[in-house]
Amino acid sequence: MERFRDVDPGELRLSPGRQDGAKRSKYLRQVQQFGGEIDGMPPLEVTEGMNAELMINDGVTRATRCHYLAAGRLVPIEVIDVRPNANFSRLRRVREAPPPS
Repeated sequence: MERFRDVDPGELRLSPGRQDGAKRSKYLRQVQQFGGEIDGMPPLEVTEGMNAELMINDGVTRATRCHYLAAGRLVPIEVIDVRPNANFSRLRRVREAPPPS
């Protein structure tokens, strides 16, 4: 397992507590401050589950911003936990949650 890698942010799964996606105020603040910039962004922290599905532990707002403002670019992630029996398939993907407006 690679601990660090680059992935499509739209494919990442949202954690159970963040199924509505990014928080509006934080999203708008990041958009104003960084736009679609990815360079220098700290890695998103994720858990790897069954079938190599990745769930975001920290970085929902960054993943959402990058997905919608830097389409097609990969973002850095750090796998901080591996749970081979955890099924994340019922969790929404970043691309399935609309951006806050």
